[in-house]
Amino acid sequence: MNALSHIIEVLEHGLVLDVTIEELQFRAYVVVSEPDIDRVADFVPKEQFEQDGDVHVAAIYEEQDAREQVQDITFNMNPGDAAVFLCVNPAAYLAALEELGQAAAEPAD
Repeated sequence: MNALSHIIEVLEHGLVLDVTIEELQFRAYVVVSEPDIDRVADFVPKEQFEQDGDVHVAAIYEEQDAREQVQDITFNMNPGDAAVFLCVNPAAYLAALEELGQAAAEPAD
């Protein structure tokens, strides 16, 4: 999986990316956060939910789980969908960003 991405917005505890993986293009919200589905509305704008397409959410607990979680989410995505990655710790966050084409990203505080 060869992801290309660019940063759209810097959040308090993460990044918003436009990501391209093969022919799939999507918006990704990658944050350091507890794995709580209710937290998604804290950083995903209301407009994202109102657009066509689904919002997929995954929790990444460990750094080594990032590749599998990104692959699982993107396998089930359609054009116009968005993905949210709730990373439990900074190591998982950095690994998720690397999988999404942001290898030089800094940890979120």
